[in-house]
Amino acid sequence: MLASCTTPDIEPIPGSITYGGQPRTKLTKAPVGSIVPHRFTSGNSFVQETYVIEPDRTLRLIRRDYYDLPID
Repeated sequence: MLASCTTPDIEPIPGSITYGGQPRTKLTKAPVGSIVPHRFTSGNSFVQETYVIEPDRTLRLIRRDYYDLPID
């Protein structure tokens, strides 16, 4: 029987919205639980992150995917 299930927190990296702390402005118009996508490049990778808006209006990083950048 599974009593509880926890997943490790994903740590922000340079380029993440929450790298260096939460943004100064609060997301007041988006409903709690809303998904916020964020895309940027890091080294030779294209990074796509997914955040969720928490009840206290902070962002929690829930997913990060890396994709190779195309070479011309």
